[in-house]
Amino acid sequence: MKIKEFVKKNLMLVLAVTAAVISLFITPPSADTLKNIDWRTLGTLLMMLCVLEGFKKENVLRPVVAIGARFKTMPALSLFLIFGVFFTSMFVTNDVSLIIFVPLTIMLFRDGDKEKYILPVISMENIAAIRGSLLMPFGSPQNLFLFGRTDVTVWHFMLHMAPLCVSSAVLLIIFVMVLYRKDLKETITISGMGKPWLPERKAVRIVYVTLFALIIGVIVTRTAYWYIAVIIVLTAIFIADRKVFKRVDYVLIVTFFCFFLFSSSIAANEKIAAALKTAVAGYEYWWAIGVSQIISNVPASILLYPFTENFAGLIYGADTAGLVSLIGSLASVINYRIYVREYPGQGGRFVKVFTLVSWAFFVIVVIPGFLLSRWKFF
Repeated sequence: MKIKEFVKKNLMLVLAVTAAVISLFITPPSADTLKNIDWRTLGTLLMMLCVLEGFKKENVLRPVVAIGARFKTMPALSLFLIFGVFFTSMFVTNDVSLIIFVPLTIMLFRDGDKEKYILPVISMENIAAIRGSLLMPFGSPQNLFLFGRTDVTVWHFMLHMAPLCVSSAVLLIIFVMVLYRKDLKETITISGMGKPWLPERKAVRIVYVTLFALIIGVIVTRTAYWYIAVIIVLTAIFIADRKVFKRVDYVLIVTFFCFFLFSSSIAANEKIAAALKTAVAGYEYWWAIGVSQIISNVPASILLYPFTENFAGLIYGADTAGLVSLIGSLASVINYRIYVREYPGQGGRFVKVFTLVSWAFFVIVVIPGFLLSRWKFF
């Protein structure tokens, strides 16, 4: 019974561990297997999870909650939260934007007694993170990797991604209107802004805000010295507020590690690589979407790039893949983990609503995205 409960509570972890173990039989582990794991993403995720747990503990986001509390209708508040994710994801990456806004959404909707809307709204936030981040070269890890393999300017990149981004923004507004179609003026009253700030904890709050700024700087600048930032962040928290380490979602870190281990092992298999070399060219868009459902879009982009003739097809497919399943984008896994931590045992319900909302969006955008992929990047 306990095993069943653990699997139900940690479904993504079980899938990730299973995939990682299977991959090690496909390609025996080596030094290159560990070398090819995206340690930078794991380090950044660990820093962000630690700092944002501190944010929750100290209620650092109280001013943002205050802004959200000013919205008196559910459509207005939902649009504020969804487009908060949409625009911030362009600059701090899609996973970070979800880490910031999904807990905030849950808190505000709980406070306003509107919990029935949490799942559809955070599912739309997931879409906002995926489709908003695609505009910028540094909005998502796969964009950063693929942009680094071209010699185009940032403006050229944005020009080619803008049609997908703008159309997605319009479609998200329509989705929100459909969600609240029975009452577009449905009200919400948020009673408070969480626990008040304690004067004696001011120094701790300043530490967390400073560390958050450091992490954002690491993300935006893509510095090669990210590991130094990890050491600084963990050391500062240990000195200022070490109890916060007990609150961190380490399961999410392990889940990401297992997915990266799986993708690294699969990509290193010579037979699989040879098969891809003959199959991918000309069908990059569909391959990117399909392979991402097995290893997620970041490692899929790395795996497929050497066999690509149509760059636009690869990047458009990778930026659409996250709409199909949780595994399609690891940002979606973050969303899932945040929700099941707040609602244990409700993972199946999350997957059901997430899949329904995401597929409704995917069905609308997948063919236009394919047609647009014929517009050559360079």
